[in-house]
Amino acid sequence: MLSRSCPICDRIDQSVLRFESTLDSGRLDEFAFASRKIPEYMHHRLMLCRRCDLLYASPIPSADHLAEEYQAAAFDSGEEARHAARTYGQSLPWIQQRLVDRDGALDIGAGDGAFLETLLASGFTNVIGVEPSSAPIAAASASVRPLLRQEIFRAGVFSPSQFSLVCCFQTLEHVTDPLAIVTEAFGILKPGGAVFLIVHNRKALSAKVLGRRSPIFDVEHLQLFSPQSMRHLLQRAGFSQVRIWPLVNRYPLRYWMRLFPLPRRAKSRGIALLDALGAGRILLPLPAGNIAAVGFKPPVLELSAADIS
Repeated sequence: MLSRSCPICDRIDQSVLRFESTLDSGRLDEFAFASRKIPEYMHHRLMLCRRCDLLYASPIPSADHLAEEYQAAAFDSGEEARHAARTYGQSLPWIQQRLVDRDGALDIGAGDGAFLETLLASGFTNVIGVEPSSAPIAAASASVRPLLRQEIFRAGVFSPSQFSLVCCFQTLEHVTDPLAIVTEAFGILKPGGAVFLIVHNRKALSAKVLGRRSPIFDVEHLQLFSPQSMRHLLQRAGFSQVRIWPLVNRYPLRYWMRLFPLPRRAKSRGIALLDALGAGRILLPLPAGNIAAVGFKPPVLELSAADIS
């Protein structure tokens, strides 16, 4: 376990202890580092940066240890991934009309590639997904599996100005250095390109009502954002024209039951009852406490002869 300062502003003097750790490693299983799992309601020791408004874990596991955990994580949420991709795709038309072109799109933490299908259907070319876990890649459809790379997103893999759009959905909470991720995204974007992020909002109504029984308080999450800290992150990485807005997610009732803070036995019985009644896959839109954020890389200004003189 490694101590750290605020991963946005790199300051420790503005941080205060918010919550002590509730981690019990004996309760972790093969789904502990899987997406859209049944929550364990555990978290690391959490600090609040009063400068950035970021709630972040310290100490945290090493990057190498996390890479091993994510590589081996199980995957059973293909249906939910498709519903999430449809929700996120609703924002694409607004973003696309502001991009320089649709040549080059990268999805960081792509899972089984559900959003890659959305990008292709929206006219993007040269689409790539990066995913550290082997199980979701194995579950990907044949149409997008060749576009997925099993690796950790890191600096130096992609070329400067290679992409028009870089996406990263509910992944920034999981990484040891979110600023490095967003800064690298800035570098590989074309001038006029955009980064499209989705994160949990720790100040959402659902998080306030449920407190630490909210599923966003999780052993996977090394930081939890707010609109203020997300804006701070994007602007520090160099992005401008930042826009942040709340999302309404649309998932089956059985998935919402998985997230609700009930004992596991009661939760399993509830899911079984919903399925027996034929209601488990009824879609229900709810404001689940997620926010979307878009930032644009400033375009290169063309100077006239008068400007040069």
